[in-house]
Amino acid sequence: MEINETTTHNRSRKRNIVVFVVTNILIIGVLVLLWTQLTTPATTATHSPDDPSVVGEVSSPLIGKAAPAFELPLLNGNGEKVKLADYKGKPVIVNFWASWCDPCNAEAPFLQSSWLDLKSKGVVMIGIDGGETTSAGSKFLQKYGVTYTNIADNVGGDTSIAYGVTRMPETFFIDRDGKVVSHWIGALDSAGLQKELAKLQVN
Repeated sequence: MEINETTTHNRSRKRNIVVFVVTNILIIGVLVLLWTQLTTPATTATHSPDDPSVVGEVSSPLIGKAAPAFELPLLNGNGEKVKLADYKGKPVIVNFWASWCDPCNAEAPFLQSSWLDLKSKGVVMIGIDGGETTSAGSKFLQKYGVTYTNIADNVGGDTSIAYGVTRMPETFFIDRDGKVVSHWIGALDSAGLQKELAKLQVN
């Protein structure tokens, strides 16, 4: 009887140990999952049905920090340069684009049609053409009748690199204090623009 009792006790003890280990593994797994969810940057970006690439608001290490400074020549100018610092105190939208980019071509008419309303609200909009010849960028502006300020990134694309641009178009929203408040990837639309303008406290 003592042997049976000892055997039963040992089995019961082993079973309890197994249950304890399995339970702890499950708890750790749940905690890891929760931690992953909490530390993953929030994004409202979606996949459009006709374009598998991400479109929408995405995270950026620049958010909450001063926007990288730039001083670049007007795309259709005579050497005149535009400095971001000159617009401190005003909300600024910086849109990176290129004429060979299909989403940029789709976005350009919308940005131009929005420009007069944005201007009336004191918003500055700057397009930055990158990765192509000045003539290609100029033809793009003429094609869509773009009238807001557009400048050309330098040959090395230093400004695009400073902003962490990985594809076109990408848009950054900069508040009156010169800090980046939001980053949009892909072509902007009306709903997206209104959402981002709210962060600039523009009605």
